[in-house]
Amino acid sequence: MTPLGTALQSPPAAPEILSRCRELVAPALAEAIGGLHPWVAEMAGYALGRCEVGGAPATHSQGKGVRQALAVLGAEAAGGPAEAGVPGAVAVELVHTFSLLHDDIMDGDALRRGRPAVWKAYGTGPAVLAGDALFALAVETLTAGPATAHAAAAVRHLTTALRDLVRGQADDLLFADRPWRGPEAVGVGEYETMAEHKTGALLGCALALGAQLAGARQETTTALDRVGRHLGVAFQIVDDLLGIWGDPAVTGKPVHGDLRQGKKTLPVLVALNAPGHCALAELLASPAALDDAAVRHAASLVERAGGRTGALREARRHLATADMLLAGASLAPRPAGELRTLLSSLAHRTI
Repeated sequence: MTPLGTALQSPPAAPEILSRCRELVAPALAEAIGGLHPWVAEMAGYALGRCEVGGAPATHSQGKGVRQALAVLGAEAAGGPAEAGVPGAVAVELVHTFSLLHDDIMDGDALRRGRPAVWKAYGTGPAVLAGDALFALAVETLTAGPATAHAAAAVRHLTTALRDLVRGQADDLLFADRPWRGPEAVGVGEYETMAEHKTGALLGCALALGAQLAGARQETTTALDRVGRHLGVAFQIVDDLLGIWGDPAVTGKPVHGDLRQGKKTLPVLVALNAPGHCALAELLASPAALDDAAVRHAASLVERAGGRTGALREARRHLATADMLLAGASLAPRPAGELRTLLSSLAHRTI
């Protein structure tokens, strides 16, 4: 029985977990950005949702800070204090933001979180410069302050993740020139390898860095890295689903944007592997740009061929694998439980 006067407390929900970790990391993140050239610092603040063009305080919500939370929870899961994961949280947030700056330029995406992307707000050259500065700052963060005891290993882990991220981004760009069908078409397995590199590498790095900075053993950091990589594949798949069927008010991007751009996303690849996909392949291979009616028809064909349900099933499979890896690792119970909460909320896209 519960002792008199003691209330049963429910475990925190995903928004509470994310908020706690963001608040812990925010001062260190602000301090790091504050050391940049003022103009570059403004662009970094804009990219992070902290300010508007010109430096005025932002009037909308910032990003949810999933990677920051993973680094903090990684430290706690390894038995260390939350503060041990803060340098890793700052580093991965800076690298993530750097990758988004360049990603938006490469993809020609004019919007990010419902407002102009940095390259549209400041120009392409300044956006590239800001991205470069954020990457350099991320490495510097891991070599200063309380992180220095683990600096060499932490920097190696971060740069390895970045190498994988670049590899995944390169494959994603090359996929655009591959045909929709035939022996040169992009396979589902190729897609998942790309997603692990492009998205999973940094999520795995966030978890592993937090644990590493807390002094975890190698087997723990390796297990957490694998958890994050599976989480990343699921995350990318759900992004693909939102890119076709998401609400622009939530995603901040136009509806059917990925179909208009002809991106090789998992729902489309699954649909193309289904029997009777010729109409979809012919529509996507059309040399003419797809108008509103055509992209709506394409989305309908993808759904009817099982692309939507198949992609969601694959995302859940990767989340289940991540959960299994968590269960097999020697982790502190409370942060391990909070990590599972984040995994579950991803499946329902609440983060």
